[in-house]
Amino acid sequence: MNARALLLLLAMLAVPVASATDGPLARTGTGAVRGLTEQGVDRFLGIPFASPPVGDRRWRPPAPAAAWDGERPAGTYGADCAQKPFIGDDAPLATVPAEDCLYLNVWRPAGMAGGKLPVMVWIHGGGFVNGGTSPAIYDGSRMARDGVVVVSANHRLGRFGFFAHPALTAEAGDGPTANYGFMDQIAALRWVAANIASFGGDPSNVTIFGESAGGLSVNVLLSAPAARGLFHKAIAMSAGGRSTLLPSPTLAAGEAAGLRFAAGQGITDTGPTALAALRALPVEALVGRLNLATLSGVTDYSGPVIDGKLMEGVPLDLFRAGKAAAIPVMIGANSADGWYSGGTKDDILAAFGPLRAEAARLYDPTGTDGADKVGHRVNGDAMFIEPARATARALAARGQSVHLYRFSYVAENMRSRWAGTEHAKELPFIFNNVLPRYGSLTTPADLVMAARLRSYWTGFAKKGVPAIDGGLVAPRFGVGDERLIDFTNQGPLVTDDPYRARLDLTERRLEGR
Repeated sequence: MNARALLLLLAMLAVPVASATDGPLARTGTGAVRGLTEQGVDRFLGIPFASPPVGDRRWRPPAPAAAWDGERPAGTYGADCAQKPFIGDDAPLATVPAEDCLYLNVWRPAGMAGGKLPVMVWIHGGGFVNGGTSPAIYDGSRMARDGVVVVSANHRLGRFGFFAHPALTAEAGDGPTANYGFMDQIAALRWVAANIASFGGDPSNVTIFGESAGGLSVNVLLSAPAARGLFHKAIAMSAGGRSTLLPSPTLAAGEAAGLRFAAGQGITDTGPTALAALRALPVEALVGRLNLATLSGVTDYSGPVIDGKLMEGVPLDLFRAGKAAAIPVMIGANSADGWYSGGTKDDILAAFGPLRAEAARLYDPTGTDGADKVGHRVNGDAMFIEPARATARALAARGQSVHLYRFSYVAENMRSRWAGTEHAKELPFIFNNVLPRYGSLTTPADLVMAARLRSYWTGFAKKGVPAIDGGLVAPRFGVGDERLIDFTNQGPLVTDDPYRARLDLTERRLEGR
């Protein structure tokens, strides 16, 4: 079969074909759900895992979902959480966002209702202001065909998910506050623990995995006492972990941002009447113009905060203090992760202070690259690539099983435009959904890498080691052996880190050494 015929066949197979039967039935603690069978996979979409967080439930911990009678249809996604979508999103939504959004989805191999399969719970990215479970590249069908149960769950975003205010802090008392999105993630994991056996999943073998803000969520959950025991392996993709990804890391800073937002809405009281007025605001007022494209410079939104209860500190600091779940972890980033944030080349290099000359040598070796290329490399290392190594070191120093990866494969049609794999560009490969992303430009090599990468992720979920039959086994990262597995254009490669000198310099800069 030639390449064109192969792509045509695969494109045809990518079109869902609903089963002629009534669809698979699963029973949860709140009622029965009726899904669909497509291409050898049972899917159950739009299952409520908590009560709608609306009205008086806005800015409260998620409450259990209400029970229903009969069978609930589970063939379409529930609404993604309220947000302002933006042009150019790598994972465009397939729903109209809404405040009533605490729904999850389950994929399993068809006919495995009585199985005991590993479970993989996906946490989407989007800077905590965008994203959802409905994008086509997050469809869990192909991953489920590898013999796992895949779950994806929404969590509140923006000012609905991460909002601090003195009145909310007082209302919470001894409980957590501000980080309602993280509370939603934990509620979804509790739902999995209670219900996933009914879908053929093993509640004692749950792997969480997430990218960007979802990867940072994985790091937070690894260190959160409230999440302990709800998962047994973790994959953090482009997760950061240092304070560079926490725009307002303290509760006090978050409350100040909340007060600025409230004042902008004409609400200046700080007591219960303020909460009533804030909870009465329309969805549009809370969303405003907030999204990934406008987030820079926003002063009336905090993002995640260290409330001292759910989130006790910056993840890397907590890991170094031994406050991480003692489970296998896989962590890494992309070869050209991050982005250019502006500024001249001189400004970018000057930020290294006395290390400027060394930075120029490593980040601009020919002296001819523009500020955009140099800034991209510097920011990518500081935001994602070096923090992944620092996290791996912190966990390995405590004796945990850790595997460090780099994703360097570039889709063939983009190799003339990208110097490496940019932020979020691994996602279609992780889920083996490159056809929805690249369409007719997809090549056989892209499909091979997608199938291979998916199998490494599911292999980790099954056995705690990234490996595939007949392929390389990712080495365990540790003191004296910091090799990683690099997914290159030529295939997986176990190697010493080619970025080591850059990352050593970045580490010295970030830690003031």
